[in-house]
Amino acid sequence: QVQAVESGGGLVQPGGSLRLSCAASASILSFTTLGWYRQATGKQRDLVASIANGGITNYADSVKGRFTISRDNAKNTVYLQMNSLKPEDTAVYYCRLGRGWLGNYWGQGTQVTVSS
Repeated sequence: QVQAVESGGGLVQPGGSLRLSCAASASILSFTTLGWYRQATGKQRDLVASIANGGITNYADSVKGRFTISRDNAKNTVYLQMNSLKPEDTAVYYCRLGRGWLGNYWGQGTQVTVSS
């Protein structure tokens, strides 16, 4: 059974930066896709960024140029570097480990709040 644990969230001022981490209990090389999603209060959970096993990345239009997804295979960890943060980035951020039709594994989420 796979577990994913997010960390790195917190309170930051507009224009600031945070780096989120997702530590997996299994080799991240065994997953076809790795991704970050976010869900603001009262809203749906949306894709923020993803990276496939071939290295192709995908970003939501709202975060392009500001966020970067990366991974460290040796540490079984996925990262989301968030720069130039805006109040509208405020949400709970979730890590997703995907194995195609075999299923997905989700972390518990970490809160990111961007406010003055």
